[in-house]
Amino acid sequence: MMTLPNIITLSRIALIPIFVALYYFQPAYNPDGFINIKAPDNIFTQINFWVTGVYAFISTTDYLDGYLARKLNMTSQLGAFLDPVADKLMVSVALILLVDFYPTDTHWYITICALIIISREILVSALREWMGTIGQRSTVNVSYIGKVKTFVQVFAILFLLYQQPFFGLPSFEVGVTLLLAATLLTLYSGFIYLKEGVKTFDS
Repeated sequence: MMTLPNIITLSRIALIPIFVALYYFQPAYNPDGFINIKAPDNIFTQINFWVTGVYAFISTTDYLDGYLARKLNMTSQLGAFLDPVADKLMVSVALILLVDFYPTDTHWYITICALIIISREILVSALREWMGTIGQRSTVNVSYIGKVKTFVQVFAILFLLYQQPFFGLPSFEVGVTLLLAATLLTLYSGFIYLKEGVKTFDS
């Protein structure tokens, strides 16, 4: 059923190609490696401002579609399927672009974090899918620590996308710190999900 929350979720997916196109047009991008540039005086002329804005908008609508679905009693099977798909697509695409942007030889830790986060998303998605087939999907519902991980992860990506100082804060350093924190939370929450899944395997 095409409800308002589902339309919002689909719009998030539709924005991904625009996000990717904007990313590759930002002035700091160089296929041969990372280069530093002096930020223009007017931040609204920076492509990375708009890239970050698109990602921030998509992240906000991630909360909005779920809120509206519950508030307006418009929850649906389609929405339950589309919402996590949109989330994982956006996070995976953003992390892959960041790995492409920051050279692995000097920023290998970003690559490692991206691999861990994306691998965990695939593993947990597969686990939930399998649990759903045996009627145990609620066993691996999103936990509180998973929500915290998502929150930290979003801001990590936003800072790494923006690249320029943000109200005096060094975006890269803040972004990397948050990304490392998100990776640790990813490992911990993934362990919790697997632990619950193993209980089902044993039974």
